[in-house]
Amino acid sequence: MTANKTPPSEMIRVPTPLIPVVRHLAKIHRDGHTTALLQGLQELIAQFDSSVKLEVTDELQQVEEKLGELETHLCQQDQQVDSKIEALSKQLEKIERAIVSGKYSGGNSRQRYSGYQYQQQPVEIKFFAPENLAQRLGVTQQSLTTERETKSEKEFISWSRNRDPMSLGWKFQVSDGLYYPVKQ
Repeated sequence: MTANKTPPSEMIRVPTPLIPVVRHLAKIHRDGHTTALLQGLQELIAQFDSSVKLEVTDELQQVEEKLGELETHLCQQDQQVDSKIEALSKQLEKIERAIVSGKYSGGNSRQRYSGYQYQQQPVEIKFFAPENLAQRLGVTQQSLTTERETKSEKEFISWSRNRDPMSLGWKFQVSDGLYYPVKQ
């Protein structure tokens, strides 16, 4: 007999608009119409569920389609990235082989790639105008003139050699007003 005994009722919260309906359902249950009540509720819930499923199914179907499109797009992106990585890998292998075989010197000026034999001839500086030499030495034209006039010729050559980027000494030629490099 204890097996047929119903469990004690549980207290549950119900939205305020449903309180009178739940009280009515409890009364029907107490009157012994539980089976009929459950069948009626299941049919009613099935009607709600079927209409809700249709709406949700359409939305889910759209979401699934979008996810499928994204998946396809990502697969294409992965394939493109993979092909680019593979191409870069092949290029790196070629460079490594060239380095190992000695065809590429990596900037070493003594070893040049055999297909390109060009050597630049050094530029010979013949003379400079005062404004150009001042700029080369990093001084103003006025200070260049002052240094030349206050120092002996030997001192001026030494002073200009210390300031010149190529350590050239400079001598002023009064006849044409230009500065000429002094050979050591």
